[in-house]
Amino acid sequence: MFDLAWSHILLIGVVALLVIGPKDLPRALRTLGVWVGRARAIAREFQNNLDQMIREAELEEMRKQVEKAATLDLDQTIEKAVDPGGELKRTLAASPVPEKAPPLETKPGGETKAAPETLPAPPAPPETPAADAPAAASGTRD
Repeated sequence: MFDLAWSHILLIGVVALLVIGPKDLPRALRTLGVWVGRARAIAREFQNNLDQMIREAELEEMRKQVEKAATLDLDQTIEKAVDPGGELKRTLAASPVPEKAPPLETKPGGETKAAPETLPAPPAPPETPAADAPAAASGTRD
């Protein structure tokens, strides 16, 4: 934006020397330097405040994420991830679960071992009639 070549700077210096004069030129340059220093300090302070606001906004965002993670129901999240349709839960709820451990069996030698557990026989699957059963029963074929 401000593209100053050496020729431009020399021209400004000559005009300043003619307008201000050689006696007051050092004092004018010193005053100009003080003003430039103040402007830089204000710009630096503005930049620091802007950076601090950005850090606070990021910290606020991180705080919200931590609060969200703290209120997360971990059991429910895992359950949804493992069994989204609830089929596994229904299957486990329908199957019988033994309530007690099997009794211990004591042998005459003093050894103790678990008694063999007898499980009920699974129910027999329902019989489905074959598609060609009536034809086989009548003895005729098509």
